[in-house]
Formats: sequence, structure tokens, C-alpha cells
Amino acid sequence: MASKFSNLAPRVAVAVLGIPFILYASYSGGVLFLLFVLAIGLLALREFFTMAEAKGAKPQKALAMTGLAALHLSFFHEQIQDLILPFFIDGGGISLLMKLQLFLTVLFLFLTLVMLAELFRNNGSAFLNAGATIFGVMYVGVFLASLTGIRELFGAEFPYHLAIQFVPEFAPLSDDMLRTTTYAWGGWTIVAILASIWMCDTMAYFGGLTMGKHKLFPRVSPNKSWEGAVWGFAGAVATMVIFRSTLLPYLALHQALIIGVMIGVFGQIGDLIESLLKRDAGVKDSSSIIPGHGGVFDRFDSLIFVSPMLYLYIDFVVLS
Repeated sequence: MASKFSNLAPRVAVAVLGIPFILYASYSGGVLFLLFVLAIGLLALREFFTMAEAKGAKPQKALAMTGLAALHLSFFHEQIQDLILPFFIDGGGISLLMKLQLFLTVLFLFLTLVMLAELFRNNGSAFLNAGATIFGVMYVGVFLASLTGIRELFGAEFPYHLAIQFVPEFAPLSDDMLRTTTYAWGGWTIVAILASIWMCDTMAYFGGLTMGKHKLFPRVSPNKSWEGAVWGFAGAVATMVIFRSTLLPYLALHQALIIGVMIGVFGQIGDLIESLLKRDAGVKDSSSIIPGHGGVFDRFDSLIFVSPMLYLYIDFVVLS
């Protein structure tokens, strides 16, 4: 049993050092959270391209990194507009593009530039190169950028009727107060998502080590078990319910349950998908940058895969 827990010490050490900063950045939001998510995306994309190169692809790294950063900024639309729009108004110019318009403009421009670059590049297979470049930016870039989108849903665009419903009646209903309150909810929402994923991983890890007998998906990840998956699922759902009852008053119980189920199911599927990519590339970890955890892609694979689903559910259902 001791060998099974041999890498527990470095995992715990990294958690003790890294989790406080991650939680602070998530709660603070703004530029700090944007830079944190962007850093994760750039590092994970670099690891993704290393695996793609092992399969013979030659991705357009510089263009991909630029496209990933631009797509992240498109989800930061509201705060960029608050910063830049006064210059447009004072100068008599036009306003910025809307969020969806900005996202689609960046996306179409990126796709066009990838194909144009490949036309003149003449470096290996155009199919492999363009495919790896676009797949990497869409999967790692757009999926993870939606986490920034979730954080920014709780700014000035947060539904007014939902905000005042949970503000004490004796408090002055000023715009600044409402925005501060709802933006704090956004911070706790990100913290709850991260905590649910971490609890899912932790309970799946220990549940699989101590009780795992039935293989979950041996072709892709031979060490994962159904017992561990069930414990991980239960941990994700329970964590979201606890956060809902303490720090997320805007969430109904059934909404917290749905978010927990999404994390418990699709978060673990995201882990399996990354395992599939690593197995195809012939590597054990995406890198060794994080002691005891492997690479950034290894550590945040669940978050990357589940983020767009949570973004769509929170935006189109919870906050509709």
C-alpha cells in the first residue's frame, strides 16, 4: 500500500503552495484571474503541441499562442470595454464590438490566418499541422477561456432581478453595491467549481486505490476504476451542494445538483480524453512541470473539458 501513496507528499506540497493563490485569484477576478487562466492555457497548449509533435505534426505555435490569448480576451469583453470605451466616446468614435461579435471575429481571423500560413509554409503535412494547431486552440484555448467567461458573467451583465432577490432589504440597492455583491458570487462560483473538481479527483484517487476492482476504461487509463469514479462523482456533487447552502445564494438546489453532476461526469471524461491523447502520443505525463502532478494539462484537464458546459448552463439557464 505504501507504494501506491509514494507520490502523495509532492502532491500535497504543491497543493499547499498553489491552492491559496488559485483561490485568491479566482475570488478577486479581474485582470489577475484573466492572467492566471491565460497562463494555464498557454502552458497547457505548449504541452499539447509537444504531444502533437510526437505524432509528426508541426503546429503553428506562435500563431496559436496569439490566437489563444485573443480568444481569452474576447471573454473579458466587459472590462475591456469599460477601459477603452471612454476613449471612443470622447473622440466621437463608435463603440466596441459586442462580446459574441468580438469572439467570432477573433475566431474567424485565427482560422483564416492558420490556413494562409500553411499555404506558404511548406513544412510537413498541411492536414496534420493545421489540424493540430486548430484542435489545440479550440480545445485548450476556447474551452478554458470559457472559465474566464463564467467569472465575467457576474459583472455588470448579471440579471438585476436575481441580484436584488438575495440582497438584504435594508441595504441600499445602489448599482455599485449590487455589482460588488454579484461579482463576489462569481468568485465563489469559480472557487466552488475548482473545489468540486479537486474533491472529485481526490475521492476518485483514494477510492480507486483502496476499493478499485472494476476497470473503468482500461484501453485508455488502466488504473482508473468504476469504484473511484463513483466516489469522485459523489464528492463533486456534495461539494457543490455545500457551497450552494453557504456561499452561493443565487443557485437553486437543483441547479447546484446539476452543476455537481456535470463536474462529476464530464470532469472525469475530460481526464479520460487527455489520457487518450497521452497514450496516442506515447507519453505518461504531458510534462513534469508540477511535482507529483505531471504537467499543467494533466492537472487542469477536467477543468478544461467541463468549463464550456458550465458556462453555457450558467449563462443560458441559471442566469436567464
